Amino acid sequence: MSIASSSRTVAITGTSSGIGRAAVKAFSDNGWRVAATLRNPARETDMQNWPGVSLYPLDVTDTTSIDTALQAILADFGQVNVLVNNAGYGVDGVFEAMTDEIIERQFNTNVFGLMRMTRALIPHMRQRGGGTIIQIASMGGQLAFPLFSIYHGTKWAVEGFTESLQYELNPFNIRLKLIEPGAIKTEFYGAGREMVKPMGTAAYDAFVAKCDKVNQESGAQGESAELVAAAIYKAATDGSRKLRYPVGAPAPLLLRLRKLLPDSLWFGVVKSSYKL
Repeated sequence: MSIASSSRTVAITGTSSGIGRAAVKAFSDNGWRVAATLRNPARETDMQNWPGVSLYPLDVTDTTSIDTALQAILADFGQVNVLVNNAGYGVDGVFEAMTDEIIERQFNTNVFGLMRMTRALIPHMRQRGGGTIIQIASMGGQLAFPLFSIYHGTKWAVEGFTESLQYELNPFNIRLKLIEPGAIKTEFYGAGREMVKPMGTAAYDAFVAKCDKVNQESGAQGESAELVAAAIYKAATDGSRKLRYPVGAPAPLLLRLRKLLPDSLWFGVVKSSYKL
């Protein structure tokens, strides 16, 4: 049964742009109260004027920031029915050149930040008798492409973490959902991108140039953030125990192929698409 009411509250992380911002709009348009969290609310000039939307400063890498934001959200709304863990970003490039700092920062946001938010809201949802936690993963959480080794590492971690966690939260009526977008037109391919290349060697130059061309073309042809927001809203309101929601071409097709094909054939598909 579909549910939507002004008495229901959703908390969404990473709402300054892209999928997070589109998700805020989707829930606002459907009459929800929306706690939109972002690191710098003072820079936002529009979103707080949308119906039912309130802004809160929150950095998922900082437990004090999380606790402070959730205390404010619960004081204002009294409950959080749905959590959307959207905060994240992507690092791509040559793994040989990845420093500990880069790797730790990628995992701290995409994995540990998501875990912190999930852990912080479980007691509230458990005591209320239920809720829904929606993790923004990726088709890259079940398959992999060149130059995204640590990004894929984070999304595979989110997939495994969420699939396991759903068993222990099921008795408390807390639903876990994984949104698995394909190529989406967001800052992932633009201003929000962090590309890493090794210094002092040209050994990877040809490989990087070939792969980066395909990756950027995929991003330019990607689906809209609004399409993903619609999938998030569906996951929040469909009342089902469905875990995974592939959304946006080519995610549904590629995820099916990855399950059907043996490794050797799948690797051949990827290499062919990159002309490797």
